[in-house]
Amino acid sequence: MTIKVAAHIAELVPYPPGKPIEELEREYGISGSIKLASNENGLGPSPRAVKAIAESLSNLHRYPDGSCYYLARALARRLEVDPRRLVFGNGSNEIIGLLAAAFLGPGDEVITSHPTFLVYQNVVQAQGGVNRVVPLLDMRHDLEAMAAQINEQTRMIFLDNPNNPTGTVFTAAEFEDFLSRVPRRVIVVLDEAYVDFVEPELRLDARQYLDGQVPVVALRTFSKAYGLAGLRVGYGLMHEELAAYLHRVRQPFNVNSPAQIGALAALEDEEHYRLTLETTRREKARLRQAVEKLGCRTFASQANFFLIDVGGDGKALYEHLLRQGVIVRPMQAYGYPQYIRITPGRPDENDRFLRSLEQSLKELAYGR
Repeated sequence: MTIKVAAHIAELVPYPPGKPIEELEREYGISGSIKLASNENGLGPSPRAVKAIAESLSNLHRYPDGSCYYLARALARRLEVDPRRLVFGNGSNEIIGLLAAAFLGPGDEVITSHPTFLVYQNVVQAQGGVNRVVPLLDMRHDLEAMAAQINEQTRMIFLDNPNNPTGTVFTAAEFEDFLSRVPRRVIVVLDEAYVDFVEPELRLDARQYLDGQVPVVALRTFSKAYGLAGLRVGYGLMHEELAAYLHRVRQPFNVNSPAQIGALAALEDEEHYRLTLETTRREKARLRQAVEKLGCRTFASQANFFLIDVGGDGKALYEHLLRQGVIVRPMQAYGYPQYIRITPGRPDENDRFLRSLEQSLKELAYGR
C-alpha cells in the first residue's frame, strides 16, 4: 500500500492483552481452562448486575443515555462529589485517551514509569507526544526522579497507584511532596484501577486533591472489584473544568446501556463487593504462602494480583502452564523476564494453579 502513515503511528507497538480462554482452547484443543492472568474478579460479576442487564436487553434498539445520568448521580452520592466532576468512559482506558486528545499535542512530553500500565505510553505516542520514562526504584514509583524530569514541555504525568505490575503504593505524604514540585500547568493522572484492594490505612483520598493548585485526575474502573471487565465501564474524577474539556472530545454514547445498567446495579450490591475484597485478600495470602513453599519468590501487593519470581524463564513457564489449561501473565514485556503475574481466582481454580505450577517447576527444573 502507498498510504502515508506518520512515523509515530507506524512505530507503535500494540498493547499485548492477556490470552483469552477461547483462544487457548482453540490452539491446544483442550477445554476446562482457567485464567488467572488479567486481574479480573475471580468471583465474577454481581448477581444483581447480571439480573439488571438481562432485564434491560429488550431495549437494545435504543441509544444509551449519553450522560450516564443515573450512574453518575449514584456514584456522585457514593463519593460525595458533584456529578459534574465525573467523566465516564469505555473502561478507564478511554479516559486516558480522552486526556491525551484534549491536552496533548505533537512534541508535548509526558512522564511515566517503567514498568507500568503500557497503555499510557502508547496513547502518548499516538498523539505525537514524547514519553519520558523513569525506571521504578525497588519496585516503587521513583517520585524524586520523576519530578526531576519535569521541564517546559511537560504536560502530563501518569502514576498508577497501586502500580501494575508490582502492586506497590506510595503514601499521601509522598504524593503531596511530589505535587509540591509539579508546576500548575501539568496534569497529574492518578490511576486507581486497583484502589479498592488497598488496605484502608494506605489509601489516598483523591478527592482532596481535585481543587489543588496542580490539576489531579483520578481514574477508576468497574472492571476489577466490581467484576464488569467485559462491559468496559470506567470513569475519571476531576475538577469540573477539566471534565468539560474531556466532554468536548468524548464520543457520544461512549458507554453502552448494559454497561451503565450493570455498573449501577453492581455499585448497589455492597455484599458482592465486600465478598470480593475478602476473598481476594484471603486467597492472595494463601497462594503466596503456597507458591513460596514450592521454592519461588513472591512479592507483597496492594492490588488483586502479585508477582512471582519463578527462578527461570517466565515465558517458558507460562507456555508450559498453557498446555495444562492454565493462563497466567508472563512479565517479559514489563522488564521482568523471570517473573509471572497471577490474579487469585476461585479457591478451586487456585488449587489447580498450584498443582500445575508444581508440575511445571519440576519439569522445567525451576524453583528450589
